[in-house]
Amino acid sequence: MVRYARGAMALTAALLLSTAAVAQDKRILKYNADYDPIPLAAMEALIADFEAANPDVDVQLNNFDHEGYKTAIRNFLTADAPDLANWYAGNRMAPFVNAGQFMDVTDVWEANGLNEALASAKASMTIDGKQWGVPYTYYQWGIYFNRDAYKAAGLEAPDGGVTWEQFLANCEAFKAAGIDCLTTGSKALWPVAGIFDYLSLRTNGYEWHMDLTAGKVAWTDDSVKKVFAEFAKLQPYVTANHAAIDWQDAAALLVQGKAANYVMGNFAVGTFKEGGMTNDNLGFMVFPEITPGIPRAEEAPTDTIHIPAGAQNVDDAKKFLAFVASADAQTKLNAALGQLPTNKNSTVAADDPFISAGFESLSSAYALAQFFDRDAPAEMAKAGMEGFQEFMVKPENLDAILERLESVRQRVYQ
Repeated sequence: MVRYARGAMALTAALLLSTAAVAQDKRILKYNADYDPIPLAAMEALIADFEAANPDVDVQLNNFDHEGYKTAIRNFLTADAPDLANWYAGNRMAPFVNAGQFMDVTDVWEANGLNEALASAKASMTIDGKQWGVPYTYYQWGIYFNRDAYKAAGLEAPDGGVTWEQFLANCEAFKAAGIDCLTTGSKALWPVAGIFDYLSLRTNGYEWHMDLTAGKVAWTDDSVKKVFAEFAKLQPYVTANHAAIDWQDAAALLVQGKAANYVMGNFAVGTFKEGGMTNDNLGFMVFPEITPGIPRAEEAPTDTIHIPAGAQNVDDAKKFLAFVASADAQTKLNAALGQLPTNKNSTVAADDPFISAGFESLSSAYALAQFFDRDAPAEMAKAGMEGFQEFMVKPENLDAILERLESVRQRVYQ
């Protein structure tokens, strides 16, 4: 009996040593991220797939909470860089690129056909003609509408979209019917940024909008006033007490048919449906064209993965980026996330009309903006959103608002 126990212990020790040796033979790939529980499980499943395809690599995921990560990334990129790190596209990644803390991964894009497969997201990943990471998920913004409200106002539901002129004409019909043409809740400020961004993108175009958020355009410039001229056409038809309500309160107005349209992100669909809406009376359309011929850009907050400049295992990090950017990986990952793949060759659930509509909208877009409070620095974003809200309440204050925003621009972008 004693002899057997000793033999079992020896065998166990040998197996542990063998396992340790195998582990030591694997190349370590350190990955810092900030996933919530559901996305974390989805990414862990994808990592398992990557490790199965690359048995000599051990991906070690170090997950932070969102707020903690915003501070941590500034520290670990400088002092103890992992091989992979989560962040965001557009101007949110620019400070790390400009500081030399993210690695140029243009070669990953070129070697894996990503310039074509991720075409709509390319502009938001590009600085100085180079790509600095890969996008793995995004979601659409646009106009969600209540078909019952359209019917109540004697209007056709805009399932195929409408012109800007028709949208504004419909607003008059809604006003006559006692229905808010457009609802929003600006108590938390950020919802009005979605409205401004679309007016900006549709009036002056993507490049101009990105120059504005990058501080290259004066807020007192006539081109900015052109955007607010379109904003002024919409302002009288927005829910009057928007400054006192949150976005969920505005969602309730859409659900109840007291409002007809809502500029919002796809995450709100769950809230609309919890309130009682169904695919029969909830619809989606892209924001209408304003200036004819301007290429259609969309609002699509995009999550990304980057290789820090101080990464130790660059070769395997590039393999991982290529894997996460692939059509199959993005199909699987985003099915679990309930969001959209950035690879246009991926597939999405055909039984969700909003996911399908969003995939069509974003994968065919000319370019993608991230959202005003991601594309502009924090101080400018806050001042800008306060200005948009004030304009919606007191449009007569426009000149003073623009002068104030210009003074913030001159201070923030020194």
